[in-house]
Amino acid sequence: MDVPARRQHAATAEARMSGPLLKVHDRFVAKAILGSILLTWGVLLGLDVMLALVSELGDLGKGRYGFVQAIAYVGLTIPRRANYLFPYGAVIGSLMAMGQLAATSELTALRAVGLSRKRISVTVAATVAALTLLMVASAETAGPIGQRRADALKASAKSDDMIVAQYSGVWAREGDTILNAAAGQEKVEGDDRWIELHDVRLYDFDAAGRLESMATVKVAEHRPGGWLLKDVTRTFFADRSVTESHVDQERWESRLDATALTAGTDRPRYLSAGNLREAIDYRQRNALDSSEFEEHYWGRWFYPINVIVLCLAALPFAFGLLRSGGTGKRLFVGILFALGFYLLQSQFVQLAKVLRFDFRIAYLLPTLGMVAISYWLFRRRSG
Repeated sequence: MDVPARRQHAATAEARMSGPLLKVHDRFVAKAILGSILLTWGVLLGLDVMLALVSELGDLGKGRYGFVQAIAYVGLTIPRRANYLFPYGAVIGSLMAMGQLAATSELTALRAVGLSRKRISVTVAATVAALTLLMVASAETAGPIGQRRADALKASAKSDDMIVAQYSGVWAREGDTILNAAAGQEKVEGDDRWIELHDVRLYDFDAAGRLESMATVKVAEHRPGGWLLKDVTRTFFADRSVTESHVDQERWESRLDATALTAGTDRPRYLSAGNLREAIDYRQRNALDSSEFEEHYWGRWFYPINVIVLCLAALPFAFGLLRSGGTGKRLFVGILFALGFYLLQSQFVQLAKVLRFDFRIAYLLPTLGMVAISYWLFRRRSG
């Protein structure tokens, strides 16, 4: 039978596989992929959690921070850790599952009854996409919330106050005013939540960049509508004189808030996409470098694309290289494949930071390259 006739026969066979029979094959492949991904992902997550718990042992005994608090702290960070490890679990798990199906000739049997390579790829992509969507939702909800509560638990166990976030050596800018605080906390009491900074300096500059005044503030509290400054000593600098004034309290109307302070103190990879967008807007509004936040912001958008593309790009190995060999070979190829892609993409992202070009291009180029290479391998190895 020549090649066109063979293709027509395969297309006709797949067309006949409609209704329940096709769904049975889809469920069979999806079940194999899902089980392998969850197992691989669970192993990676378990190892990461154990290592995190061991690292927390050094903080035991500080205040009320004990072993129970350490377990609770690590437990609250599990959604964030799961989101980070999912791409590795997805590609390694997919390769393990497809390699096993190929090694036991089950892929060959599926092909023989008319299930095309395209249909198998669609089933794999749909299974991975469903899990990826859950991870995207977790990254915007459970991940940041869990990390914030974990930080609050750890901070409050080491202190008598309920502290949500700890600030030290804060520098922030809002318009022509620069703020510096030696220390501070984000606190919560019931439904009330506020920022409290200590030993604050406020530097006001004119349009020409000359220092107009400097205020020394003992305590600055951020409440809805602005800041309440307590025990304020302000020094005014004129061309030929310096004057000083003191007030017990003063209102400071400013758009500087927790998000802006987080933009200077928190780790961007722990923030939600919404908070990253607010941090970027704040920094751009004040002519500050926002590259680190843009890097993680666009990384969130490309996260689901990368996972699905990476898993699909691994499929040619299942139809070719992984037909023979044991679990160790499949595991090695999966790890090498996942790490190679993310290392390549990270290098492009670092180049974007240095050369100042769009992060979307840095994330897109390795993805397009992976699609092109996998398509070529798919056509070459699958025949």
